Amino acid sequence: MSEGWVVGARHAGFRFSTGLLGILAVWSLGVSGVRAETVDLELVFAADGSGSIDDDELRLQRDGYAAALSDPKVLNAIASGSHGRIAVAYVEWGSPASQHTIVDWRVIAGADDARAFGEALRAAPRAAWGYNSISEAIAYSADLIRGNAFDSDRKVIDVSGDGPQIGGRPLDLIRDMVVAEGVTINALVVANRGVRSGPRGEPLDEHYRNDVIGGIGAFVVVADDERGFTQTLLGKMIREIVDANPTGAPARRLAERTGR
Repeated sequence: MSEGWVVGARHAGFRFSTGLLGILAVWSLGVSGVRAETVDLELVFAADGSGSIDDDELRLQRDGYAAALSDPKVLNAIASGSHGRIAVAYVEWGSPASQHTIVDWRVIAGADDARAFGEALRAAPRAAWGYNSISEAIAYSADLIRGNAFDSDRKVIDVSGDGPQIGGRPLDLIRDMVVAEGVTINALVVANRGVRSGPRGEPLDEHYRNDVIGGIGAFVVVADDERGFTQTLLGKMIREIVDANPTGAPARRLAERTGR
């Protein structure tokens, strides 16, 4: 093989490589150049769909979210934001290997949007199975936020459940990682399906308060019965929507504000 052929092959390979890099650069520019839609809030409802939730309870739970999102008080809260719209997704979770997007991201800017979201939620088949990995539910919901096409100052994961963390990665590790990315985790404890307790025998709401929630303004509410679930969810949803504070870890937000 002649030296000239080798040099020519190298040059050809260089031209091919630079050409491919150019194509990739143009493609990357095109992707990054897509303008994200700005909303007031990115909100994931991460609802318990584990084995402790029977079909009737699952239906009541979905009906509660659909009704609350369509409530005029919630719609007024959405309209009061700077952009007048939020982005919402609905997840159900069970075992460490069972997290499912029931309704993917949708913009809610009025009654028609909320009604369509509720219809999709009610019509979707059941998917989750097994028992109680809150940590993996949070991790899955955070992935949805990272990969969506929206931009906002506020990102919230709203976890609801009737039992404690059982399996999956350490809950405190996942929670802290997600909060450090600028996401606030709130919780709704469903206490109308029998007495449940945390992993150390503590009241379930205490477990959620100590181990599940995190970030600026994070809070826990407790629903005691079917009527209480819908009404508590309604108040919780309004509180999440009207809060104008940025989300995330206090230390992270302080660093952003001070430039340190």
